[in-house]
Amino acid sequence: MDLLIKQARLEDDAELVDIAISEGKITAVAPNIEESSATTIEAKGKVVIPGLIESHIHLDKALIADREPNNSGTLQEAIQVTAKLKPTFTEEDIYDRAKRALEMLIVHGTTAVRTHAEFDPAQGFTGFDTIMRLKEEYRDLIDIQVVAFPQEGIFKAPGTDKMMIEAMEKGADVVGGIPYNDAPANEHIDLIFEIAKRFDKDIDLHQDFADEADDTSIVYLCEKTIAEGYQGRVSVGHLTALHAMEPNQLAEVIDLMVKAQINVMPLPATDLHLGARNDAYNVRRAVTPIRKLRDAGVNICLGSNNIRNAFTPYGNGDLIQIAMLAVPVAHLGGADDLPTVLPMITTNTAKALNIKDYGIAVGNRADLILLDTQRKADVLIDIPERLMVIKNGRITVEVKKEVTIHR
Repeated sequence: MDLLIKQARLEDDAELVDIAISEGKITAVAPNIEESSATTIEAKGKVVIPGLIESHIHLDKALIADREPNNSGTLQEAIQVTAKLKPTFTEEDIYDRAKRALEMLIVHGTTAVRTHAEFDPAQGFTGFDTIMRLKEEYRDLIDIQVVAFPQEGIFKAPGTDKMMIEAMEKGADVVGGIPYNDAPANEHIDLIFEIAKRFDKDIDLHQDFADEADDTSIVYLCEKTIAEGYQGRVSVGHLTALHAMEPNQLAEVIDLMVKAQINVMPLPATDLHLGARNDAYNVRRAVTPIRKLRDAGVNICLGSNNIRNAFTPYGNGDLIQIAMLAVPVAHLGGADDLPTVLPMITTNTAKALNIKDYGIAVGNRADLILLDTQRKADVLIDIPERLMVIKNGRITVEVKKEVTIHR
């Protein structure tokens, strides 16, 4: 075999196992594998999990917080600041920033990512083309799904409809959209489905990103999803307006979302930062109701959204930190709740992104992380060092750490 991981902990209530890897695949998982290997990793009881999956990020807008601040911390100013900066983005600039952000994800154990890549008639395809270039260049380190994303709307920016088609022809993996930033929202959704069906691609929308629930399109989206037979193929990011819905209305919406099998990507780092800025007192969290969605059976996937820009002026690409942030935000720290959070950056996201052969099982791709912790239950609260990252059976990241306490 090519690689053998000895005495790894997959579950806290199970015995340690060895994991054999050949030609990028997991070939055996057993208590004691005696066969020889080209490389052997001594896990010594430390936890091994599948590679992390980033469900929603904007690599083309990363690392620009120092260029123009968002002083109010509002969504409106974030959009204005970014619109002001976009004309200054060159291909070289986008490439450099996106590459640095991508490597932040990689060193923290992310082995797959879905990134939204912008274009519009004013800026052209500079950002989109650059992200497509990075997708190819980094294919051995991370799998990249590129979403064709019309940030400025489609009908509001004439010519964007043709650019959507061109983006798909250029190789975009997913059809993106932003109904709340276009008019009318329902026609925006209709066009997205038309394009998705034409190219047989999944859909990923920035959906109902607002503090209030008085002008949402999530119900129409669910009905459209069911009518088009797209159950399980539609994902939405943000969806913060749901937090403001009256309980009976929310229950009806969630029930419809379950029927449509909508995947939801809460983005706590951004949504907490931008949300409820106009609340004078008793300030709301303005994050979609993760617990209620989860309890109803909605597939929940946590994402970073942005790293160090006007929408999110912090972040280091560590999805485990994002997951830990969601724990207090969504009241997920209980004994029964905490184990449901790690899947929100692993198996749940693999399902939403339709990633096949994922997870630690014979025959699956060997995308793994060795963590510096002895208990799987402690992965989130420890935020442990990623000691080793394995992508397609090859060690891609290795961290050697020595800590000494001097008395």
